[in-house]
Amino acid sequence: LDKAKAEFGIDAKESAATAGEAESAKEERLNQLIDAGYNNIVAVGFAYANAVKKVAAENPKVKFAIVDDSSITADNVMNLTFAANQGSFLVGAAAALTTKTKHVGFVGGVETDLIRAFEAGFDAGVKAVDPSIKIDSKYLTQPPDFSGFSSVDKGKAAAEGMYQSGADVVYHAAGGSGGGVFTAAKAAGKWAIGVDADQAKTAAEDVRDVILTSMIKRVDVGVYTFVKSIHDGTFKGGTTLFDLKAEGVGYSTTGDHLSADTISKIDDFKQQIIDGKIA
Repeated sequence: LDKAKAEFGIDAKESAATAGEAESAKEERLNQLIDAGYNNIVAVGFAYANAVKKVAAENPKVKFAIVDDSSITADNVMNLTFAANQGSFLVGAAAALTTKTKHVGFVGGVETDLIRAFEAGFDAGVKAVDPSIKIDSKYLTQPPDFSGFSSVDKGKAAAEGMYQSGADVVYHAAGGSGGGVFTAAKAAGKWAIGVDADQAKTAAEDVRDVILTSMIKRVDVGVYTFVKSIHDGTFKGGTTLFDLKAEGVGYSTTGDHLSADTISKIDDFKQQIIDGKIA
């Protein structure tokens, strides 16, 4: 959004959602932006799907983008989705190439199709390196309970159990609960893997050194693409998938914890996925 603001000279307003808010509050927030004259709106997160679907139908001249949701079919809604499975494959390979105990773990925030895609990619990446590696998996909550994305204590407890059972690398796709995974990794002297952003730059400073890598989801690329399409007059409703080929996902090397040999092997997997050799 910052890039688009600078490049196209647009006026942008940001409005923050609150945890656990009602659908009516989401709809009201969207309508307030429209009433204030903002006719191009980005909703971040699949939790906004129902609100966007309703408000978009009521305001056909307003263009919307929604991150991480493909359930809405409307001419004025661009669905920004990301190949989380591909990015997760790469950090799965990183985990497998790093583990000394041949035992790794995955902590999911809420068991939804979206988060299962992270787990599936991670598992595939681990197994591509070494099928004998054991993988622990735990989801913190089940829908409709979405507190698994904001429960640091649950994230910490899940990761502690994995470290105690022998895992030495744990990947989380658990939103705010991931902070607990990092805390557990620090206490155990083990590795953790971040998600969505380069968390070795965004997590609490005292745990950054245990973040082996992060699966990066380039929401910035998606948002910029949406705004640029409006600026260029090429906007089209429907789902756009941002994958490795589109540089929509990736992995981080902050902290220099991954060896040159490990990075070379991960990048080889990346190219195989781009070339369609790994599906």
